[in-house]
Amino acid sequence: MVETPRKRADARRNEQTLLDAAAAVFVVSGVDAPVRDIAARAGVGMGTIYRHFPTRADLVIAVYRHQVDACAEAGPALLASSRTPHAALGRWVDVFVDFLVTKHGLAAALRSDSARFETLHAYFLDHLVPVCARLLDAAAAAGEIPADIEAYGLLYAVGNLCAGGEDDPRYDARRMVQLLIAGLRHAPQRGGDMS
Repeated sequence: MVETPRKRADARRNEQTLLDAAAAVFVVSGVDAPVRDIAARAGVGMGTIYRHFPTRADLVIAVYRHQVDACAEAGPALLASSRTPHAALGRWVDVFVDFLVTKHGLAAALRSDSARFETLHAYFLDHLVPVCARLLDAAAAAGEIPADIEAYGLLYAVGNLCAGGEDDPRYDARRMVQLLIAGLRHAPQRGGDMS
């Protein structure tokens, strides 16, 4: 039986609803959250989730890919709608920080399947590094930041600022990331005078 375009569109929309619900639940409860909580948030039965995602690892991976895709898609849209490329970069990094929050617990969930984890890491790099590079290039071309800031290094720095802070209410990772992005405007060129 051939699926009609409407049925395929409905199935995609239902899957997107499940992924959005799972991501929201993961933010609050981590990737070990009960499936019933995700089903309740999505407004579906648990069978619907298992039909789309037979295992928890399948669901976690799908949420991760969905969040990477959303983060990647946000870059060009923010560049087109922001008043400056640096402002677009700052707004995009906020989206990236939100993504990092939903990623919490991924490594533990996939500990027994390192090949899948490595594939996800490659997916992350392949989709997000070029978007970040485009934003950095636009800000550099506008004279807002030095031209020698590398996308991979910036994403790595942001990830490090976000790591481990959820357990300490005195640490505001988002504020530290904002300071980093603001500081790009004043960063010297590599090899430049730091005095």
